[in-house]
Amino acid sequence: MSSNIVWHEASVTKKERRSKNKHQSFILWFTGLSASGKSSVANAFARQLFESGNQAFVLDGDNVRHGLNKDLGFDEIGRKENIRRIGEVAKLFVESGQIVLTAFISPYREDRQVVRELVADGEFIEVYVKCSVETCEQRDPKGLYKKARNAEIPNFTGISAPYEEPENPEITLDTEQYSIEECAQQLTQILTDKGYI
Repeated sequence: MSSNIVWHEASVTKKERRSKNKHQSFILWFTGLSASGKSSVANAFARQLFESGNQAFVLDGDNVRHGLNKDLGFDEIGRKENIRRIGEVAKLFVESGQIVLTAFISPYREDRQVVRELVADGEFIEVYVKCSVETCEQRDPKGLYKKARNAEIPNFTGISAPYEEPENPEITLDTEQYSIEECAQQLTQILTDKGYI
C-alpha cells in the first residue's frame, strides 16, 4: 500500500446515519453450501426489512463475481481474496448506516473471522444456513453439483473442496426443516429481540 495516502474523515458519522435511519447498521453474513438457501433467505429478509422502512442491501456471491470480483478464480487464494474484498465493501455499508446482507459460501472459518474483525463488536452477525450436502445436491438449481460430480468443476465446496461449518454462529437457520419465509420470520424475531431492528 502506498505511504502517500491519508484517511479522510467523513462529514456525516455512522452514529448520525443510524439515528436518521432509526435502526442499527450491521452485517448479516449468510454462510452455507451452494443451494442451501443463502441468497433466497437473504433476499426474502431484505424485502421484509425494506417494507418495514429499514435501509438494507444484499451482496450476493454470483452477482459480485459479475463485477467487482470477476477477475478472481475459485481456488483457495481466489476465494480468500473474494471474501476479503466483500468484507471491505460490507464495512462501507455499515459505515453508511445500512444493514448489509451477504450471501457467500465463504467456506473457511479464518476468512469469516477476518471480516468479523473489520467491524466493531456486534456489527458482524454470522448466519449459518444449515443444509446437508445431500439435500443441496438434490436441489441443485444451477446444475453445479452434477457438474462437480462429473469433474467439470474443480474445487467445488462440499464435493472436492472443504466447507468449514461455523463453530459458534450467532444465528442458525435450518433450511431443511423450515421454508424460506419461515427462516426470514425467524430472523425478524431474533433481531427484534436483540434490538437490532
